[in-house]
Amino acid sequence: MGNFLPSTKEERQEMLKALGLASMRDFFRDVPEEVYREEALNLPPGKSELEVARYLKALSEENTQYKLILRGAGAYDHYIPSIVKYIPAKEEFLTAYTPYQAEISQGILQSIFEFQTMICELTGMEVANASVYDGATAAAEGVSMCRSRKRSVTLVSAAAHPDVIATIKTYLYGVGAEMKLVPVKDGKTDVAALKELLAEDVASLYFAQPNFYGQLEDSEALIAAAHEAGAMVVMGCNPISLAVLKSPGELGADVAVGEGQPLGMPLAYGGPYLGFMATTKKNMRSLPGRIVGETTDGEGRRAFVLSLQAREQHIRREKASSNICSNEALCALTAGLYMATMGPEGMKDAANQSVAKAHYLAGELEKIPGVELVHKGDFFHEFVTALPKQAEVLKKLDAAGILGGLPVEEGLLWCVTEKPSKADLDEVISLVKEVLA
Repeated sequence: MGNFLPSTKEERQEMLKALGLASMRDFFRDVPEEVYREEALNLPPGKSELEVARYLKALSEENTQYKLILRGAGAYDHYIPSIVKYIPAKEEFLTAYTPYQAEISQGILQSIFEFQTMICELTGMEVANASVYDGATAAAEGVSMCRSRKRSVTLVSAAAHPDVIATIKTYLYGVGAEMKLVPVKDGKTDVAALKELLAEDVASLYFAQPNFYGQLEDSEALIAAAHEAGAMVVMGCNPISLAVLKSPGELGADVAVGEGQPLGMPLAYGGPYLGFMATTKKNMRSLPGRIVGETTDGEGRRAFVLSLQAREQHIRREKASSNICSNEALCALTAGLYMATMGPEGMKDAANQSVAKAHYLAGELEKIPGVELVHKGDFFHEFVTALPKQAEVLKKLDAAGILGGLPVEEGLLWCVTEKPSKADLDEVISLVKEVLA
């Protein structure tokens, strides 16, 4: 990033003089005396660049760095090509802000346009935005798009990610709308229970494919049931899985949403991540945030502009269905670079390897006495096992530099991406056997 040189004491005094003030205390004269602090803050003396680097390195070494991560549940450890990390770190992108002035923001606008285009290709939808904070927010914004005066109830699969369910519930609570959970049966959304809940006041159904337990839902049946009752469908997606599974567009969903973290963003204490949203042309004007479009300038050259901005600052607030108004362009650029670098075949390969390695680990774990797959249905790259000595298993793996599955109510939720080798997975299997022998 560029250097920042603060003003000198003399320069500050000159600015105060121009304002007709004698001191900084005069500048803050409207601050009440009881909250104004006269004494200096108790801060340690400044450090040199070398000292700061040394201090931060020592702090970073207190973190646990796992050689192998077998935990997902919404954030996934995929391989990230080096170019995907390099380009977004360039100052022109890293320090860029919202592209209000199209004539000087062509680079940022093009990167957003390319991201939107690739998300449309991935989801099978016709239009996408680039302004949503994360996957949970995208899901909540998606169901908000579907509400109407006559239909205000939202059905949410209980097999969705708990954080997504909580975020949707918070959004709906804020506008006085109702959310109902659709029960789970054998690790999947219960289609029969869904049909019983589909009343005339239901606006939409949200479910995830694959779901929180890694299971592949019967998407066709869920979507058909909702549409038959006049409700819209918001489908949550893992973007890597879309390289091999049917897209929401093919399945007939109305809105596709998801977490963009698997598209080139590292595991970083939960963010910053990227929510993606896509829908059909029919629902385009209900899509929150910004949509970048391609056009030509006065001289016939290719150019990019903000085509649609359904934001609360730009329309009457009482008509607004969303208050999303930020800019996720840096994360969108990262995701776009990942998809462009990997290409369709690279993403298919990552997805297929994830599936193959997850099924290998699941199959080998199931051979160990006492270990059982909780759900028997098809899964993508996550699965749940019930096993004795769960805490001891995780402790043993941790000691070997391996982050094991996430403890959930039913057992351990494991995740395998394309990164582990067969030798890595065999080591895990061996360690689990040791504990359970």
